[in-house]
Amino acid sequence: MYILGISCFYHDAAAALIKDGMLIAAAEEERFSRVKHDSGFPEQAIRFCLETAGIESRALDFVVFYEKPFRKFERLLTSIIRTYPRSCEVFVRGMKNWLLEKLWVKNIIREKLSVAPDTILFAEHHLAHAASAFFVSPFRHAALLTIDGVGEWDTGTLGYGDETSLSLTHRLHFPHSLGLLYSAFTAFLGFEVNEGEYKVMGMAAYGTPCYADRIHDTMLTLAPDGSFCLNLEYFTFHHSAQQSFSKKFAQLFGPPRLPDEDFFTNQFDYPAYFGDKPANYAELCQCNQHYADIAASIQQVAEDIILCQARYLHGLTGSPNLCIAGGVGLNSAANGRLLREGPFKDIFIQPAAGDSGGALGAALYVYHSILGNPRTFVMEHASWGKAYHSEQIRDFLTHRRIPFREFSDESALLDAAVERLCRGKVLGWFQGRFEWGPRALGNRSILADPRDPRMKDIVNTKIKFREPFRPFAPVILEERLADFFDYAGQAAAQYPSRFMLFVLPVRPDKRRLIPAVDHQGTGRVQTIREEWNGRYYRLVKRFGEKTGVPVLLNTSFNLRGEPIVNTPENAYTTFMNSGLDALVLENFLIEKDSI
Repeated sequence: MYILGISCFYHDAAAALIKDGMLIAAAEEERFSRVKHDSGFPEQAIRFCLETAGIESRALDFVVFYEKPFRKFERLLTSIIRTYPRSCEVFVRGMKNWLLEKLWVKNIIREKLSVAPDTILFAEHHLAHAASAFFVSPFRHAALLTIDGVGEWDTGTLGYGDETSLSLTHRLHFPHSLGLLYSAFTAFLGFEVNEGEYKVMGMAAYGTPCYADRIHDTMLTLAPDGSFCLNLEYFTFHHSAQQSFSKKFAQLFGPPRLPDEDFFTNQFDYPAYFGDKPANYAELCQCNQHYADIAASIQQVAEDIILCQARYLHGLTGSPNLCIAGGVGLNSAANGRLLREGPFKDIFIQPAAGDSGGALGAALYVYHSILGNPRTFVMEHASWGKAYHSEQIRDFLTHRRIPFREFSDESALLDAAVERLCRGKVLGWFQGRFEWGPRALGNRSILADPRDPRMKDIVNTKIKFREPFRPFAPVILEERLADFFDYAGQAAAQYPSRFMLFVLPVRPDKRRLIPAVDHQGTGRVQTIREEWNGRYYRLVKRFGEKTGVPVLLNTSFNLRGEPIVNTPENAYTTFMNSGLDALVLENFLIEKDSI
């Protein structure tokens, strides 16, 4: 039985295909379209899934959409009526989008895929989130926590999964939303909503949460079960399409930070790529510190709420296992605190926790909960995208007349890569099927030596062209995690570690060894086992054998504002448009010096 799941028309459109409950392929549309956070109908992602399975759309038993459009439309209309006339602009924009496209999802699917109307189903948004985590987890019974901006009406849920059934027993409704609260602060701090939330998390490490009590006391009322009511006087997201925070919000925290304004504080050296140090450097540092403190404060408030919900959920279910999905599940700093301070023994977080993951959850919900089929699949890795074989890569390089060196022996390739890393070279690393979700986990990564403290500026200046406060991830052999990070005994075997979804403290005696991946004493770790990704594991292991440090700096293989690379051509274009020194495409090595 083939079931295709689809998510689209908000952000991070995606498709996922399962066969008899086993995941065959999953991908976000942005990887093919090259439009970051592409929200359109995922035609290319669907085509990839079908081609991977070797089937045509007529072989699909069901196609499942990740939410219920008419219920979402009901919420939009209700919110517009409640906030009229302030919501006039939302009404005009919303009616255009919904009446022309979003309400007619079933017709669009039928026309695009040529499937029968009775094979097209719709899953509730947060049930799709919960299913995306629980049904691919190793747990037969688990507590369920979903948190995002908003689905149809729900913004978060608590519940329980038992074999093939899901029960969401507690629901928080729009406009009271942790995701939208965090996004309002994202906008206030000068970042793009649904894109810059992880930048807030990175900035938070340079601040102190001195405004956390102010947020708790004025902006929300938190109940013992973790539910809360927002004071809507501080927000406009429920009636404005342009801005998510109000004038009263700005009166509480001062003027909003200007987008793309350089960020620096006294806590790190002034980046050389910013140019000459400004004459009013001390004043700007103080101003930036204020924004870092705001970022730290909303981060702590978010963590407080998540911990409160988790503790109540544990008392409610008594389960030692927790599954998390929804976009807020990508907040790895909150996840790390939940691991350290929360009541659950084992945690699973969907690596594509946001809307894209809903495509997979929708398909699995129908297969297990509606049709009652038993579970046979566990998501041991996130490599579910498209792969390119040596023949395709060789043809591309030859056609473009690109000089390359081909390795028939993997050991020689790894030696060449490690030798260049040890000489301070930065590598583009391209292998296997690209990753499911927003994290680069070794198949489409940029790699560098974490021992060199200059590597942060080198990668930022020459390659990523991004803000200096954002961290680079340490990838480490799972069996060595406890040697470099605290709380590793709890984290090493946890699934979120392999998906780069925990922030852990660096052991004090190891900070000097890995300064390039030390983010104010923490690291967003990725652990690897040889059976998950053999070549990647062996590369890190060989680097460790040569240097004594079984860690590499890993960041996503893309330039600022672009999706992570998909094809060999994407990888080569990024290589040439950046300061990358070398590029590994499967068994091929391309070096900038030889071109």
